Amino acid sequence: MGQSACIRLAGTLGALAVVLGAFGAHGLKDRLATDMLAIYQTGVTYHFYHALALLALGVSDTRLWRGPWARRAAVAWTAGIVIFSGSLYLLALSGQKWLGAITPFGGLAMIVGWGLLAMGSRTVSAAD
Repeated sequence: MGQSACIRLAGTLGALAVVLGAFGAHGLKDRLATDMLAIYQTGVTYHFYHALALLALGVSDTRLWRGPWARRAAVAWTAGIVIFSGSLYLLALSGQKWLGAITPFGGLAMIVGWGLLAMGSRTVSAAD
């Protein structure tokens, strides 16, 4: 994945976060229990944060993209959105509590993505 692909992915995931957020706010508010709606909203929040992180990464200094770190961070964040937010969406909509066991793996992917970004920034700083 290159910078332009990262920006396209950020745009797609950002739009999806808005759609899912609006669906939750308008389509689910009278259908889900308050606790399930809060779980769904947590998924939307982290989904959106990481779509914005992908956008920032995509428009970042091209030196960051010379090594593997930016690509790896983008993949980790994308996996985190799918696993973390996706499992929360499904948990809220289905009530299947076992889906909560998957969620931490998505959170870990998000954390790993931030660590990879930090590693990449070290290589940019070393080049200065």
